[in-house]
Amino acid sequence: MRIPIGKVGRPHGIDGAFFVEQPSDDERWWKTGASFLANGERVEVVAHRRSSGRPIVKLDRDVVRGTLLEVEREALPPTEEDEYYAFELVGLTVQEETGRELGSVQEVTPGIANDVLELDTGVLLPMVEDCVRSVDLDAGRIVVAPGFAD
Repeated sequence: MRIPIGKVGRPHGIDGAFFVEQPSDDERWWKTGASFLANGERVEVVAHRRSSGRPIVKLDRDVVRGTLLEVEREALPPTEEDEYYAFELVGLTVQEETGRELGSVQEVTPGIANDVLELDTGVLLPMVEDCVRSVDLDAGRIVVAPGFAD
């Protein structure tokens, strides 16, 4: 399984460097020597810097603007107990403790105070302990407290 970590953005300078669009918060991908996939091919960061807080990288080969930058799932650090990557939650069925099904996770949106589960039914649920009671990746289910979807 491949996980997106960013996209090739607009050029920065004339040496082939570019801004990374939608960059992963994991800074190790945006350092010289980092390796990941661009169009399914392994590439290496040969130079890096930041501008206005955004990562700028130069790769060991040219890549087209808009190219998806990815890593294999195994390249990500393991999560602790009760920690999940957002991509692992997408597609999971969400139901209340009462058994009422609310839909499935379409997207996990970062928020100021907490992330939000966006369901395919239009329901928005806060990723807070009072709402999310359990996440079972193996069963493909998230159980939430009643009252948050009303």
